[in-house]
Amino acid sequence: MKNIKNSIKELEGHVVNPSKGLPDDLFYFIGRMTPYINVDLLIKCQIKGVLLTWRNDKYVGQGWHLPGGIVRFRETIKNRVLKVGLEELNIKILDSKGPLATNEVIIKDQIERSHFISLLFECIIKEDQMDKLVDYSNKDSKISFFKKKPNNLLSRHEIYRNFF
Repeated sequence: MKNIKNSIKELEGHVVNPSKGLPDDLFYFIGRMTPYINVDLLIKCQIKGVLLTWRNDKYVGQGWHLPGGIVRFRETIKNRVLKVGLEELNIKILDSKGPLATNEVIIKDQIERSHFISLLFECIIKEDQMDKLVDYSNKDSKISFFKKKPNNLLSRHEIYRNFF
């Protein structure tokens, strides 16, 4: 047991502030032991549909997905929703409703990033922020609105197909 305690102390020495995030190696190690809790953002434009962003990485492959993020240590879920708006979409979210859905996602044939508890929140934003998103979607191919579920929606986000 002493070796484990020493190892934990050494690992903790590599973490400056867990509320700001963890070093990647430690983040992935912890995810091999316990599920991540994440928020997914449902942003709906009455005219254009549901906002999706493009993702292409070794853990989920490539396709459209709802923007989202993993809740940090001692961070409220509501705060993570607001931060995803700022950090991933560069918008200010006024408020959110939800969770509208709670899903457990387990990817059995994967070790890294393979177990999530996903919480879906509908975001409330001002008209100028929606205009900003529409403008981004016209300029950036990695952000778009969809009135119906796209064929290349990430398989992990098929759980949200009824929200289109």
